[in-house]
Amino acid sequence: MIDALTLDQLRVFTAVADTGSFRAAARRLSRVQSAVSHAIANAESQLGVTLFDRSGHRPVMTPQGEALLANARDILLRVDAMRARAQGLGEGVELELSLAVDTLFPIAEIGAALNAMHAAYPSVAARVSVLPLGGPIDALLARSHTLGVIAGEHFRDPRIAMQALSSVQMVAVVGAGHALARHAAANAPLGPPELADHVQIVQSDPSTLTQGRDFAVLSPQTCRVNGQDAKHALIVAGVGWGRLPLWQVERDLAEGRLLRLPTDSLGRGSQVATETYLAHRIDQPLGPAARVLAAALRAAAR
Repeated sequence: MIDALTLDQLRVFTAVADTGSFRAAARRLSRVQSAVSHAIANAESQLGVTLFDRSGHRPVMTPQGEALLANARDILLRVDAMRARAQGLGEGVELELSLAVDTLFPIAEIGAALNAMHAAYPSVAARVSVLPLGGPIDALLARSHTLGVIAGEHFRDPRIAMQALSSVQMVAVVGAGHALARHAAANAPLGPPELADHVQIVQSDPSTLTQGRDFAVLSPQTCRVNGQDAKHALIVAGVGWGRLPLWQVERDLAEGRLLRLPTDSLGRGSQVATETYLAHRIDQPLGPAARVLAAALRAAAR
């Protein structure tokens, strides 16, 4: 009967599906292979379907197994979320709160939220990592950080709960001494061919989540950097052009060190909004200090 199906059997099922073999699943789960085989056989008996075809050298998931795998993952995610919530309700105050923040997010807003958290829990140490692109999601998946602030729509994972915070305005700019500056000063429209003739300063990703992918890269000539401050400094120095958050360049634009590029290839008026999200693992409970910090970030966004 399906009522006899256990969460352990579902975890074994997903482990075999993820690793591709009973032996590899046994290693992941720190069990003997026979225990994995027994769990799958019991699950198949209770579900009344065959989950894996074992006729070959390696088990191959059947169409019935493929259909049920999404249900199994969903059940496990919900159970993990329930367990995390229960643990969080009974936990004490954290010793340390770790936060991974996308480089595009205004760090001043993080500072204000940390002040609110320290006012409520002055003994809690804080650790903040500022990471680009897939870095914050990677940090959450690796469990090295408790909370994350994610920018953009490119990084999603069913293990990560995300809640919209605010939008960051991204603007295409160039240094006042760059060859493209005269186009900017004259407000002469620039298209992709003109931009492709010049070096584009591009943020590299420390994670593997964007391997083989680029976002809004229009020039075959690139200078890749590993930090937003370096990108900003190189654009101001005239090495190339690129997109930066408006909050970071407002003063440079006002004082003439940077100019907006007159192009609609990177948003209307060279500007586009990037949504930001507060994120955490659904199976990792938020302690009291983390909840205060999260509430402060959401309040600032509102």
